[in-house]
Amino acid sequence: MKILVTGGTGYIGSHTCVELLLAGHDVIAVDNLCNSQAEVLARVSFLGGVKLQTEPKKIDNIKGYFFIEGDVRDSNLMDSIFSQYHIDIVVHFSGLKAVGESVSTPLSYYDNNVQGTLVLCKVMQKYNVKRIVFSSSATVYGTPSSVPVNESSLLSVTNPYGRSKLFIEEVLQDIYKSDPEWRVVILRYFNPVGAHKSGLIGDSPSGTPNNLMPYICDVASGKREKLFIFGSDYSTKDGFGVRDYIHVVDLAKAHISGVNYTVDGLNNKGVLIANLGTGQGYSVMEMIKAFKEVSNKKIPYEVVGRREGDIAECYADPLFAMKTLNWSAKLGLKEMCKDSWNFQCKSNI
Repeated sequence: MKILVTGGTGYIGSHTCVELLLAGHDVIAVDNLCNSQAEVLARVSFLGGVKLQTEPKKIDNIKGYFFIEGDVRDSNLMDSIFSQYHIDIVVHFSGLKAVGESVSTPLSYYDNNVQGTLVLCKVMQKYNVKRIVFSSSATVYGTPSSVPVNESSLLSVTNPYGRSKLFIEEVLQDIYKSDPEWRVVILRYFNPVGAHKSGLIGDSPSGTPNNLMPYICDVASGKREKLFIFGSDYSTKDGFGVRDYIHVVDLAKAHISGVNYTVDGLNNKGVLIANLGTGQGYSVMEMIKAFKEVSNKKIPYEVVGRREGDIAECYADPLFAMKTLNWSAKLGLKEMCKDSWNFQCKSNI
């Protein structure tokens, strides 16, 4: 199948492109490169075993791995992609993703995330493409009343990033209600970490990292003096924030399951919403300890005040994804830290 991957050079998008290529799909990746690097393309091509192309030689023979630089908010660009590549399914990653940044610049999040999705869905509708796997987030649950969090837990966002994801979920559900031929899979990620075991692709954000693991890696490699820990007075097992960390390769493979789910149209109809996590919560301090064990590096840190929008504890109940998508996380905390550090070391060569 021909699969459009928006945000295809990003952290999760690039790993998913590799898994899609290995599964035999033709991948058309689009990205504006605002938070990723073009160097990723050659690495995805190598890992996926498929040559990178910039445009099809023949309109009726689109095979392999293609890249288009551009923004999903550009309706003319999206129209040209759908008219040229005959897309079967969309895997939608593109969007901004930092909680703290979203609090200070909410309009950019609604513009990039929500408006971009509206443009995408209008073009999909025009070209009768009615299968989509959407990258949502556990932030739609806000501060959970209890853990583990399942799909029926109360939705209560605490920041514009999470709200943008929830808006998009509601848009997709409304589209399905208006046209039951749509097949929608909404994947609510918990906290992706790790990297491809080759060390060729991983989490390499532009500027200051907004997530824990790349910041730890920067400190371990000497790029940054110390790690800032936001809050130590949470009502958790050690006072530090607790999250469900999931290896990015496990997450990428969940998208293969999501794609397969949309294809089985006879049995799988409507909108599927599934949590993607391990079901195990780790605190910031536990993450630091685990990383030190695999890297043999000291991680200097300083505890500072809480960030607006952060919550104390959040981890998944992954049983529904196991049941409906036949998927579960296979890689543990040791692999998450080991692969992250391997990517960091190779990036510094």
